[in-house]
Parts: sequence; structure tokens; C-alpha cells
Amino acid sequence: MQEAVKVSWVFDIISPFAYLAFPQLSRLPAHVSVEFVPVLLAGLLRHFGQLGPAEIPSKRRFTYRFVLWRARQLGLRMRMPPVHPFNPLAALRLLIAAGSDRRAAGTVLDAVFRDGRDVSDPAVIADLARLLGIADPQVAITDPAIKERLRANTDWAIARGIFGVPTVLIGEELFWGHDALDMALDYLRHPDAFRDPLMQAADTVPIGVTRSR
Repeated sequence: MQEAVKVSWVFDIISPFAYLAFPQLSRLPAHVSVEFVPVLLAGLLRHFGQLGPAEIPSKRRFTYRFVLWRARQLGLRMRMPPVHPFNPLAALRLLIAAGSDRRAAGTVLDAVFRDGRDVSDPAVIADLARLLGIADPQVAITDPAIKERLRANTDWAIARGIFGVPTVLIGEELFWGHDALDMALDYLRHPDAFRDPLMQAADTVPIGVTRSR
């Protein structure tokens, strides 16, 4: 019997790539359990000084077209929400109030990117609350403990160097992006292959030039 392993899946429901990655988590072996960690992507971007894909007009157009194309390749229904980016705070807090588990994550991601719903709309939040078994969504999303949990999750991710979503965290190793699960699976099977001389050298490639900021 293989030893149990816990990995963390770090995500924000604002990310269409999180929607694409979520179904792939079922490919993880039976001995691997997943901790779902909702974070605020804007906090990661702010900390690391990055622009989001939607903040560069040409990248925004490409990203939306790419995720729709990719969803078709993966056999997933996908519909962009009415606006993007949107304010994800209420939906993230609701997800945390519902337990931050697989069902809660899937329910909210499906609402945004399968059904194209606007989770900044209080009526949509009320519908999601019913689906998640939360009696009073307003109480849940204004609960100071829920707000603090989201802040703490985001700070926890930053402290581990997580710069984007979705990210699979295995120990101290980061696997970023909807297309990195194969790499994560390979790491789970053959961790020593990630410690060979070439991989180790990649960790210390010298910086030749830096951009002024």
C-alpha cells in the first residue's frame, strides 16, 4: 500500500484556467488527497508585481479565445461570464463558508464558467448559497472569520512562492497552470527525476539582465 500524500490545490474562481484544471484533479492517484485552498489572485499579482492576463488587451483577447478552444478540446462545456474580470470576493467567501471542499469548488467554478453566471450579482450568490446548503449568504460573506480565512489563505500562498492560479503544491514544489498536472503526476511517481543535475542547475541559472521597474 502506498503512503498517503496530501497536495494543495490553490485557485481563485476568477480564473478560467482553474475551471479547466478542476476536472483533471480526478486523475490524481487514490493515495493522494487534495486540500482546496481558495485565494485572491489579485493579492498574488499585487505582491509579485504582475499584471493579470486581462490587463493586457491583446493577451486578454487571446486568453478568452484560448480557454474556450481548450475547453472544446477537453470536452468541457464553457461559457464566459457576462463580465471578466469580476469581483470574486463574495463567491470566494461563500465557498469558504461551505467548507472549501471539492463540491464547493466545483459548484462555484461551474456557475462561473460552465453556466456563465455573474457571481457579483447578489441573486446569483443566493442561488449558490442554496446549492451549497448555506441558509444566509449575507451572514456568511460578511463573517469576519471567513474574510480572515481568505486573507490567510492568500498570505499562506504568497509565503510559499505561489504566484498564480491554479497551482498544485506538493511539499515545496509548485506546479502552475491548467496544463501542469502531468508534471505533478510525474513528480509524484518519480520525484528523483526532478533532482538530477539538469533540474538542479535550472534552480541556479544566473540572471543576465533585469528590467527596470
